[in-house]
Order: sequence, then structure tokens, then C-alpha cells
Amino acid sequence: MGDNPLSTALHSLRQAAELADLDPKVIELLSVPKRTMEFTFPMRMDDGNVRIFTAYRVHWCDALGGFKDGTRFTENLTLDELKALALWMTGKGGVIVNPEELSEWELERLSRSFMRHLPMKGAWVDVPGADIGTSEKTQAWMLDEYESIVGFHSPAAINDKPTEVSGTYGTDEATGLGVYFVFEQAVKDFGFANDCSVVVQGFGKVGSVLARKLTEGGYKVLAVSDVYGGIYSADGIDCVKLNEYFLKTGSVVDYPGTDPIDNKNLLEMEVDVLIPAAVQSVIHDQNASQIKAKMIVEAANGPVTPAAEEELRKKNVPVVPDVAANVGGAIVCHFERIQGLTDEYWDLERVRSQLKEWITRAYDQMTATAKEKNSSLRMAAWMNALRKIEASAKKRGWV
Repeated sequence: MGDNPLSTALHSLRQAAELADLDPKVIELLSVPKRTMEFTFPMRMDDGNVRIFTAYRVHWCDALGGFKDGTRFTENLTLDELKALALWMTGKGGVIVNPEELSEWELERLSRSFMRHLPMKGAWVDVPGADIGTSEKTQAWMLDEYESIVGFHSPAAINDKPTEVSGTYGTDEATGLGVYFVFEQAVKDFGFANDCSVVVQGFGKVGSVLARKLTEGGYKVLAVSDVYGGIYSADGIDCVKLNEYFLKTGSVVDYPGTDPIDNKNLLEMEVDVLIPAAVQSVIHDQNASQIKAKMIVEAANGPVTPAAEEELRKKNVPVVPDVAANVGGAIVCHFERIQGLTDEYWDLERVRSQLKEWITRAYDQMTATAKEKNSSLRMAAWMNALRKIEASAKKRGWV
């Protein structure tokens, strides 16, 4: 199986389907995407040359509603990666490109070209959001392009927009804040102290928000890392001040009062809770036996491979899965679509309170199923979702 994200996602699907006694036809339906779109488009660069870009959009299953979720602009983008993310989130897409090599005008043309050439789109079909390499800015351009095509105002057709163009408050913090809400509940459920120790691997959009909330909540953050390196302090790191430092320097490295730590030692630290918040497959069969954390909360997509999770299960280390912990962004995107469709816009406190209610309710349902089935939390979350999809698919006459 290796570290391929699609293999990881399909493994979880099939394992949970067996535990849930899912109809074999439903398993067959969910084992492949509903459609996979690969398309190319030409774009004139600032120097006058024309460059051809390859883009993708994957639709997995729309039994419970339309497709939606992020768009990646990355140079190492793969179709298997997008398929895995679409299975987790219903839809995913992107363009093979290094956005850092583009000028501002080229980035705008790329965003508009992607939207113009995307085969299926719209508030009731497929709603692209932001992801790696994209942002509020690119989403505003995509919305403007879409509305120019259809000829009418349609704010629900694109997610993760700025509030100035009918976006929602709370988008930037949604995933990290959602992880924090789940973390708080898991800490109580598994009997950790209110000031338990935490390590956060990754200080990007998710990890930085989460780390700040951990400090504000009184938890002891022992180590933090980003793409340039890691830092450690036995006395704990003030991640509110660390964020200020990060915004000035672009990295957590050399933060005053801390010592450097490499990624291997950071992941293998003696700590109450380890939170991988960067990329997939950082905990795998080669290092799982060295993990000393007492609990893992997945803030990234697929950071623990199935083989590693099995090893951790033998050691009685609970893993709070990504499908329960890092879904805050998807939930707030749903809120954004509701606001766009109704033309009624919420304040930040309403977004935060609704996010906490939705994500903790799903967490509670997951833990209840885990106890009932004596399963892992991941399998419980998958079983809950699969049962809903199965019921809808059967009522629709798909199986």
C-alpha cells in the first residue's frame, strides 16, 4: 500500500464498509470517482510566450449534495492525490504550476483560465474552494470570471472568497479552530490534564491558528516546526508571540528562547499529544514504533498511514482522525454557500459558534460509534458517513 494517499483513503473506505456491513454495491459505487476531468488550457505569459497548463477536477460522490472543496496550484500535483482528497471531501481540483514563479497578473490569468475551462461548475453542481497555492485573492478572481460567464450574481459558486465579495467571516481560521475544538473534547474524553503538553508539526494556515489557540487555552506547546525547521522549549512556547515573530521573519526558526529540533526528533518526542498539521504520511511504518506521544490528533490530511495506525493501536495510542478533526474548513465553506444562496451574512461569532456545534456533534457521534463497535475513531467516523451515503444512494435507486 505504501504512502500513496489514494491507497490510504481506499483502505479506510473498505475497512469501514466491512465493519458497517455496507451493501457491496455501495462499496463498488464509492470505490471509484463519479467523474475525473483532465483538461488543458493555453495562457499567454508576461513575456509574450504561450504556456500550456494541465488541470484536473475530481468528483467522487454527490449522493448527499453537490461537489465542493479546494483547488491546488502546485507543481508536484498528482491525480492520485486529488482522487484521495476528493474521496475525503467529495471534490478536489487544481493546476500543475508553481504559483511562486508567476507574476500577479499571470496568477490572475491562471485563476480565471481555470474557471473558464472547468467543464462543470456552479452553486448547485461543483463549488471550488481554496487550498495549497490558492487564496482569497484567487477565489475572488474565479468568482468574477464565473459571474462574467453566466451573466448574473452567484456568490455561492465559489468558496473561500474575501468578505468584500460575499465571502464569510472565519474562513482563514476555520480548519485550525475546528481542530482546536476537537482537541479540547478529545483531551477531556481521554483524561489528559488541562495543561497537557503538545507538539505541533506544521505552522502554516492550520498549524499557526491551532498553536495560538493552544497557548490561549493554557496548554503547554513544547515544539513547533515549519518547512524550514523546528524549535523546542522544555518550558513551553508562547505561540501567540511566536506567530508575531513568524509574520515578521517567515519562519519559526531561531525564535528567541528555543532550541532547534529536526523533524524526526520532533515527531518522536515524549509528549501527551502530537498534532501533525503539515502533509500526509509523516507517521508511517518506519517510524510508528518510535512515536512516544500518548495521543495523536490529525490536523493534516492523512498524516498517519494505515500501517502506522495499526502499530499505534497496539500501543493503545488513540488517533483522532482527519475526517473528524480537520473538517472545520469544509464546514465553514458550507456556511459560506448557505450565506451566498440566501443573501444573509453572518457575523464572526455566529460562524465560530456554529462551527463548534457542528464539529463537536460529529466528534461525539464518532466516539459513540467507536464504543458501540469497539472500533478505532477513524473507522467510526467513516462508518457514520458511509451509512448516510448508503441510505441516500438506495433511496435514489442507485443500488
